[in-house]
Amino acid sequence: MSRSDSNNDNKASGREGGNFRKKSFARGNAPIKKKIVAKNPSNPNVLRLNRYVANSGVCSRREADIFIAAGSVTVNGKAVIEMGYKVQLTDEVRFDGRLLNPIKKEYIVLNKPKDFSTSAKDGQGQRTAMGLVSNATKAKLLAVSKMDKSATGLLLFTNDGELIATLNTPKNGVRKIYHVEFTKPFKSADLKRIKDGLEVDEHLVRVQDISYIDNAPKNQVGIEIFSTRNNIVRKLFEQLEYEIVKLDLVVYAGLTKKDLPRGNWRPLTDQEIINLKTIK
Repeated sequence: MSRSDSNNDNKASGREGGNFRKKSFARGNAPIKKKIVAKNPSNPNVLRLNRYVANSGVCSRREADIFIAAGSVTVNGKAVIEMGYKVQLTDEVRFDGRLLNPIKKEYIVLNKPKDFSTSAKDGQGQRTAMGLVSNATKAKLLAVSKMDKSATGLLLFTNDGELIATLNTPKNGVRKIYHVEFTKPFKSADLKRIKDGLEVDEHLVRVQDISYIDNAPKNQVGIEIFSTRNNIVRKLFEQLEYEIVKLDLVVYAGLTKKDLPRGNWRPLTDQEIINLKTIK
């Protein structure tokens, strides 16, 4: 080896060593530097560490690389700073001490057609809303709320259990707007009765607003409500002896049916997910 080669190697070694001297680690807890390659790269139970961190919702994959290099991520109790390091789903991965869950959260909104059940499986072999989103992701999704088989409109699916609990907590007041059509004209006196508050199943139901649909017959109204009670809109009108022929959820927690044809689904945008997670 020439003297110049030797000098270059020493400089490179110094640079590499400098990276590891920037952060001190307790004895026995030194950062893992050796890249461990999975025996089966296609194994779904093996993930690159940056993807594992990103899937947990902490940050993007690119940002995860920065945090990993800074020593903020540990695997089974040891800091890992190796780019491309791979972990098993059974490993304990923490970010700044917080335990991470690598299962990517999925958020799908469906414009549900009429005559589709919202149960995961229909024992009578009938069509289900879950079947319409079955090819959206490999994740196990759950419908955030229940909807009558005869009802239509926005139905949210996710594997984010924390969000499901948040959206179904009465005090959080998730905004819903329905387009309702009846077999007969809706009386203006009944509009006032609902606005003033009406008891259903011995509980007072308050609505944010109710009015006739613009440029539509008087047998159609729009109603804005924040209640999480199942079938509360249908029960509200049945109490006043109106038969519903159309119950369409057109707005749910800020989500709308814009550019989403009946029977179709789409993933939520990043901003929509952020908006949902600010509901408290």
